[in-house]
Amino acid sequence: MGQHTVEAVLFDVDGVLIDTADAHGRVWRAWARLHGLDPEAVRRATQGRRRTDILRLLVPGLDPAGEHLVLDRLMAVEEPGFRAFDGALALLRSLPPHRWAVVTSSRAHPTAARLARTGLPVPGVRVCAEDVRVGKPSPEGYLTAAARLGVDPARCVVVEDSPAGVEAGLAAGCTVYAVASTHRPAELTRADACFPSLREAGRALAAVHPEEGRPPGDGG
Repeated sequence: MGQHTVEAVLFDVDGVLIDTADAHGRVWRAWARLHGLDPEAVRRATQGRRRTDILRLLVPGLDPAGEHLVLDRLMAVEEPGFRAFDGALALLRSLPPHRWAVVTSSRAHPTAARLARTGLPVPGVRVCAEDVRVGKPSPEGYLTAAARLGVDPARCVVVEDSPAGVEAGLAAGCTVYAVASTHRPAELTRADACFPSLREAGRALAAVHPEEGRPPGDGG
């Protein structure tokens, strides 16, 4: 993707902007043990997917409302330990507010609270679990974010950490940068580029992200 061809950057949150991987694993392993399920198999099944979709896949016969409450209690214990990844704040501050959004499998309220608690800006465009009919790897979330920003998906860069998220970005027609924060690079080879950290991905974005003050669609 050449310079000045990117009009917006669409970020996943957990595993990209905020380091939640260890907590995510602990929560789902604990939940799996409550239900007599294989903790590691459950952890693998949860990567990059909405909680609703995970529950439908793993325990279709259980009441999802009750399971959400259990998972909320487990996650509440972990929330105080979450931290933004190195370079996340500087990267987000470098982007004009109308040029970036988040697309996450988490729900709306926890997403906004988590961003604020970790000192990151809360963008005006947030596409969360409740905002889509089908979660990742469906492209719906990224297509929705691009539409809300008024940008062609082909002129967006998606930043993701999971294979499901990478597939979602590609299916939306976006360029996809992967960060190997929660998965090995070998699991992220479908991405257009893979970086060892968000800071490294941010350096690549600095070469292509939109200039301040340029309205969407102006120039190319």
